[in-house]
Amino acid sequence: MGRGFIVGVRSWQGVGARSWQGSCRFCSTLPGMTNARVLLIPPDTRPPTLDLPVGLGRMTGAVVDVPPARALPEFFTPGDTGALRGWLLERAAGADALIVCLETVCLGGMIPARRVTDGLDVALARLEVLREARALNPTLRIYAFGVIVRVAHDNDPHEEKAYYGQWGRELRAFSDAFDRHARHGEAHREALEAARAAVPAEVLADWVGTRERNRALHLAALDLLADGTLEHLCLTLDDTTPYGLAAFDRRMLEARADELGVWERLDVYPGADEVPCALLARALRPEVVPVWVRYSGVGGAGAELLYEDRPAGELVRAHLRAAGCVLADSPAGAAFILAVNTPGVRQAHRQPDFGTVDTPHRHLPAFVDAVRADLRAGRAVSVADIAYPNGAEARLWTLMQGLPLAQLAGFSAWNTAGNTLGSAVAFGKLAALVTDRAGHAGALLARVVDDVLYQGEVRSLLRAELGQPSPFDLGEQLHAADRRLPELMAPRVQAVWERHFAGRGLTLELGEARLAWPRLFTGVFPLTVRSAGVDDRQVAGGIVRMADAPQKNS
Repeated sequence: MGRGFIVGVRSWQGVGARSWQGSCRFCSTLPGMTNARVLLIPPDTRPPTLDLPVGLGRMTGAVVDVPPARALPEFFTPGDTGALRGWLLERAAGADALIVCLETVCLGGMIPARRVTDGLDVALARLEVLREARALNPTLRIYAFGVIVRVAHDNDPHEEKAYYGQWGRELRAFSDAFDRHARHGEAHREALEAARAAVPAEVLADWVGTRERNRALHLAALDLLADGTLEHLCLTLDDTTPYGLAAFDRRMLEARADELGVWERLDVYPGADEVPCALLARALRPEVVPVWVRYSGVGGAGAELLYEDRPAGELVRAHLRAAGCVLADSPAGAAFILAVNTPGVRQAHRQPDFGTVDTPHRHLPAFVDAVRADLRAGRAVSVADIAYPNGAEARLWTLMQGLPLAQLAGFSAWNTAGNTLGSAVAFGKLAALVTDRAGHAGALLARVVDDVLYQGEVRSLLRAELGQPSPFDLGEQLHAADRRLPELMAPRVQAVWERHFAGRGLTLELGEARLAWPRLFTGVFPLTVRSAGVDDRQVAGGIVRMADAPQKNS
């Protein structure tokens, strides 16, 4: 049965999506599971982790079914693991594939997994629901992912345990010293002991114990992969660095993968929030597809990144493999073009940065010219802007105004380089399966709205208006931010729509913008894209809202 989807409410109500074969650049009859029913248990309720994979599925005609909002994690509040188990077992028999975040189903969510005190025995018992689901439906293909516990770069007391706000710097120092000692031996013993002594023993024991529990969960997931319960497994590193406990955990997991011989169906690499999109692309289009990568500089593959442990080119290869893609030998032989805007030398936090980002090591006008030529040649192009983390590069966006942006297969420029790349790769791989041009336009526009308009521009304006509040907690200013946000966003969204999307037989309706959580980092920007003449309940792009559906902040 065809279904519509709700973004914000996170549950399905029953109407079918219309398909479109007219002038859609990507409409195709290539092999793929365009009518698949996919179950998704995401890491949390933020739009990029939940709404985006739902939107990508909808544009291909697939149904992506998600649990009710009340069962899912909300910021650092854990989801209801019992309700998630019941939901999964109720729907498993009728599904083709399941994409599941291990932390959500076992520990209540990606962020709660860093905070809750549930024991390993409890987490492993909850993991058994994946075997139960397969027993109910032996043909169910389960794509799972877990997030190796990060060592947060910021002293955030909300996404980590409360003590991280006070001891974050010291815990990071211990993490680095521990890994250096583990790799290079006694020359680093003194630094390790000094770092250990700088942290209260009970804090360090709790922090390390949490990591060890989660690592044991991932080791158990490797066993599920080995025995065939899982179709594919991604173990990703969130906000990682070359040295640290996350790198230590990675090596232990990789060693176990060597023993089990499961590398053909395993990926271990930097990423987190984008993995539902990557695994959706793998599930809906199982065949491996070739991809031609264009960088904004001839040395772009060697650019250094702030939140990853490897250069841009190796990160690109990792994300291609996770989604079921390989490097192509030529543009002509590629399924799509991945156009990657890299920093000249290294990412930086604030733009413009003329020291490491906007340097003579790249040439943005030539990069945009190449994208234009690819589009004119009829190639599918997905743009990944990783020059700066947490938003699009203003100069690139200015240059892209001369492009037919609605013809892009995808666009992404949010959060870490890995988040951006995984999303852009998923857009590109699924481009050949697009049957709903309103769905594609909505998913594409939603990324522009978030990554360019909000992350790249409005967020800093709003923070300045609020008097530079804490990045971790807006407190009583949340209501003021939510009141002001629609005023800042609506005219900007409308201007992009009129310039790049209007006049294509589509209509746009905007909902009320708000913040996902009580901080400025992530917003929710409801938008509905419809094909002219279609029933209001049947279509949307990026977001569909049913009139009788309960609403929930996320």
